[in-house]
Amino acid sequence: MQTEFFSHLRCRECGRPYPKEAIHVCEWDFGPLEAVYDYEAIRRQISRKRIESRAPTMWRYREFLPLDGEPSVGTQVGFTPLIRAERLAKALGVREAYVKNDTVNYPTLSFKDRVVAVSLSRAKEMGFTVVACASTGNLANSVAANAASVGLESYVLIPADLETSKVMGSLVYGTRVVAIRGPYDKVNRLCSEIAGKYQWAFVNVNLRPYYAEGSKTMGFEIAEQLGWRLPAHTVIPMASGSLLTKIAKSYQEMIDTDLVEKTPFAIHGAQATGCNPISDAFRKGTELVQPVPKPQTIAKSLAIGTPADGYYAIQTIAKSGGAAEDASDEEILDGIRLLAETTGIFAETAGGVTVACSRKLIDSGKIPKEGSVVLCVTGHGLKTAEVLAGVLGSPRLIDPSLREFDRLVSSDLAKAPIPEETNF
Repeated sequence: MQTEFFSHLRCRECGRPYPKEAIHVCEWDFGPLEAVYDYEAIRRQISRKRIESRAPTMWRYREFLPLDGEPSVGTQVGFTPLIRAERLAKALGVREAYVKNDTVNYPTLSFKDRVVAVSLSRAKEMGFTVVACASTGNLANSVAANAASVGLESYVLIPADLETSKVMGSLVYGTRVVAIRGPYDKVNRLCSEIAGKYQWAFVNVNLRPYYAEGSKTMGFEIAEQLGWRLPAHTVIPMASGSLLTKIAKSYQEMIDTDLVEKTPFAIHGAQATGCNPISDAFRKGTELVQPVPKPQTIAKSLAIGTPADGYYAIQTIAKSGGAAEDASDEEILDGIRLLAETTGIFAETAGGVTVACSRKLIDSGKIPKEGSVVLCVTGHGLKTAEVLAGVLGSPRLIDPSLREFDRLVSSDLAKAPIPEETNF
């Protein structure tokens, strides 16, 4: 990889340049830092044909990622399926729907494998031997797994009430899991203090400018998989708001480097009602995000009461002509079931949020019924399966008797509705 594409860091507020170091805020105005690239050099370097000739991973877009050399962690991550979801589209009442399915991302079944691949590769370039994170679950799993794969020592700090499956999904890799009493925001504040004292590579603290860029690869893949065109509407779950802003950034980068035609694209945000600081602010017409001190939602992966990128997410949604919605716990569960029953994709609670909010956006006309939409599903349902306990019912129990099975089938047929004619 040529190093001149990624040139430096820059404050998103004042534009002040910074060297490519383990820093994440501007010393002048405390604005967040982000990676800066030479897009003219990238335009001369890449083409659709060249990208298509590369391995089907997120690294086929490596010129747009903030490394100085070749990736050394997560080299198999990405290029997850984009599914044409005809039955889901009909259920949602929209002409065309696609699901970007990061439930099958490698190795820990969530989009966080993308951001961790970038941040840990950068950590190794910078000489770190201990990596860490503050996490609502998926990031902890990914840091633990990817650190283990390359022999890095790791610590993951999580809220003490995290789902059991996600806790096990970190412990299994031998990482040091530290559970903190209180919501995620308190975990994050502690991690900032630890990063300053111990000088470890915290992927979402001092390495955040590098970490966040990994999310762009989901957007690059969506556009390529649509035949090198931008989707008219994209619905993205929001926790910190970073994924939403970076997918929008990826669409713009593809325009700026002539990989796709410049066409309008609306970015829509989805949150859980029990922790909806971004969607609430957007609906009120303000960029001032009011923190949620005690999130109350089954969508724990989205339960960030003080979203670091909330302000930028609101700006991104508004600039693109998009909208924001949120979903109750009951609507989230309905969304999980609808996605599974129409596409065969089992999503965690964040996926239920995306589906439920997509339905609301379509019903309200913010996504036109005659239009097309991409739903970003970011993690596998096995990570949060316990929320479905008591919701799905139980298996029917019979003796090993054909007569009993015949009786069961006859009962099912008697209850079945007359199928409607469908035209997909």
